Amino acid sequence: QVQPVESGGGLVQAGGSLRLSCAASRTFSRYDMSWFRQAPGKEREFVAFVSRSGGTTSYADSVKGRFTISRGNAQNTAYLQMSSLKPEDTALYYCAAKYRITAQATDPILYDYWGQGTQVTVSS
Repeated sequence: QVQPVESGGGLVQAGGSLRLSCAASRTFSRYDMSWFRQAPGKEREFVAFVSRSGGTTSYADSVKGRFTISRGNAQNTAYLQMSSLKPEDTALYYCAAKYRITAQATDPILYDYWGQGTQVTVSS
């Protein structure tokens, strides 16, 4: 099992940056990892994906060029570097782990383990 724990959220002004972290167990390297987010009254949406090796990444169009996902398997941690933040990025950000290798990675139903979330609030 891997139990993700997110940290690093907070309040930031538009245009600012934040770095989210997702710490997990020692079996972390066996899982693909993604970040999702959910704003009040909206469905949970895919943000970014990194494969278990770290060699493949993908992003939602809304964050491409502004967010960077990475991982350090030796540290059992995944990261989401967020820059040029906008008020519409305000949401609860979740880290999720997926064991099966699948053709796509954007559907939350594919993920086996979820963290509790960390709040990101971007003021205008």
